[in-house]
Amino acid sequence: MQPLDLDAVRDYVNAHIGDFHQARLRSLTSLQLNQLLRRKNPYLFRAKHITTAAELIENLLGAYLSSSEEKHFGDFLEGLAIFIAGQTCGGHKSAAPGVDLEFIHAGTHYIVSIKSGPNWGNSSQQRRLAQDLHDAVRRVRQARSSPHVEPVLGICYGKGRTTYTKAGYLRVMGQNFWYFISENPNLYTDIIEPLGHRAREHNAQFLAERAKIVNRFTQAFIAQFCAADGAIDWVRLVEFNSGNLDWPDFRAE
Repeated sequence: MQPLDLDAVRDYVNAHIGDFHQARLRSLTSLQLNQLLRRKNPYLFRAKHITTAAELIENLLGAYLSSSEEKHFGDFLEGLAIFIAGQTCGGHKSAAPGVDLEFIHAGTHYIVSIKSGPNWGNSSQQRRLAQDLHDAVRRVRQARSSPHVEPVLGICYGKGRTTYTKAGYLRVMGQNFWYFISENPNLYTDIIEPLGHRAREHNAQFLAERAKIVNRFTQAFIAQFCAADGAIDWVRLVEFNSGNLDWPDFRAE
């Protein structure tokens, strides 16, 4: 592998970390109250003894944004990993379904699917990934006769030993993943500092918009889902979230 230019990595992060912040901001500003109320579990928040509209909106919004931000930041880390592999070994974005990165190193053609963290996907999604990697390996073997082909699941953070899964692909996690694409044992910590580029400025803008959303959603929620005495009408909320009875008609057909 070619030595990695850390200044180039910092420049990439500084140039693209704003995309993550803009994506999380768009996810927030495009959100509608009805969309938020239909996506989250009202039974959970009732069980937590939430009694005010503002507290409920804060909890709903926090749960929604957490999953949204994980997805957006995963996209950023995927792009960063592809950039780094491009610098060290000519890696490139793959066009194969379910595959993010391809590169050849030391006679091996690596087919890599990148996930941000270890807790990803249900069992059917994991089977789909295994099939996608299998199909990509077969495609490469048909097109090329010389390199050995290695399917890899690369996970950007978390601890776990490098191992072959029962599905037949190599799982590489955390520090080992960043070393895998760079041969730099310190890369996993080197990338932390530039991630904070203008973070305070970006976050201040995000929090200002979030406060507006909380106030607006709280006002609308009170008008739609609170009783005259101000209490949350949980029955009305659950009906809005889950009311869809068609079973008698369905069974009668």
